[in-house]
Amino acid sequence: MGRDIETIRVLVVDDQVLIRAGLAALLCAAPGYEVVGQAADGDEAVHLVSAHRPDVVLMDIRMPGTGGIDATRRILAEAKSWDSPPRILVLTTFDLDEYVYDALQAGAHGFLFKDTPPERLLAAIATVAAGDMLFAPTVTRRLIEAYAQRGGPTPPERPVDLDGLTARELEVLRQVGTGAANAEIAASLVITEATVKTHLNRAMAKLNLTSRAQAVVLAYETGLVVPGSGPPRWS
Repeated sequence: MGRDIETIRVLVVDDQVLIRAGLAALLCAAPGYEVVGQAADGDEAVHLVSAHRPDVVLMDIRMPGTGGIDATRRILAEAKSWDSPPRILVLTTFDLDEYVYDALQAGAHGFLFKDTPPERLLAAIATVAAGDMLFAPTVTRRLIEAYAQRGGPTPPERPVDLDGLTARELEVLRQVGTGAANAEIAASLVITEATVKTHLNRAMAKLNLTSRAQAVVLAYETGLVVPGSGPPRWS
């Protein structure tokens, strides 16, 4: 699921012009990054993604009109048939559980706060561009705790049929839900990382998922993973 990218093409989305310009300036000054556009709201972001096909979208959450969560859903739905769909890295000042959950469910590949140091932000962009998930550790803990406090999984928004998965696909999905990396899953199941990716890709295709993040959410929603059954390993 990862990609070999020499120059990472980024779309910056934020309704505040100073933040938008500052992020663009940071990226333009850093080697290996190219800003392909800037959007002030979700609708403009959807249009620019279609026009420029960036590798990564830096997405604000709260914006006038169409917000970042809805824009993320629309972008990933439209890009589902593309050879290289964009990766969505959510940036926000709002440390609220519902935003974390909604971002994951929408298919976002990373979630960071706007006070993140520049060097960490650049590293985060490179991480999600390469095909990995990235969530701030505090956000991950809050998400897992939120599930635990609810006393059980939240039903998915749409019917989910896990019966169509093979036993190995189901196990890979479960371990992905605990936050395990492909290398850890491969070691646990005594298979190669390439085989892990194959099983996960097939499971995601059968479940109509567009990102690993959605696979994590689904694993909790269906009860495949119970809070506390595995330590969160995102960083």
